Amino acid sequence: MSSTTQALANNDAMLAVRFLLEVVSLVCFGIWAWRTVPSPWRWLAVVVLPVAVGWAWGSFTVPDDPSRSGESDIHTPGPMRLLLELAVFFGAVAALHLASLRRAARWLLVVMVAYQILAYDRIGWLLSH
Repeated sequence: MSSTTQALANNDAMLAVRFLLEVVSLVCFGIWAWRTVPSPWRWLAVVVLPVAVGWAWGSFTVPDDPSRSGESDIHTPGPMRLLLELAVFFGAVAALHLASLRRAARWLLVVMVAYQILAYDRIGWLLSH
């Protein structure tokens, strides 16, 4: 990657947007659980599902990922990490859609696609590691 490309993937604004999208994704999974899981299990599901997704997100990491601390709990090849990220980000869109929040799902889809386009250099980095 050139220094210009690397700067785009890891600049503060992109990292902040990525963090917000991560948090929004976890909230979307919680919303889906609340709207679709029958009571009293919904109380458990609304906590367990986002925690499980967050655990996977934080644990399965690529060593020396410049967008993270560089440490990795469970060493994961870059292409597998990319699949996890896409599953979480676009799974959040699906969760909103399945929770009958279709307008919110469409807007989140637009934002997620725009982010992925702007983060093309990160995708390239993941595919090469």
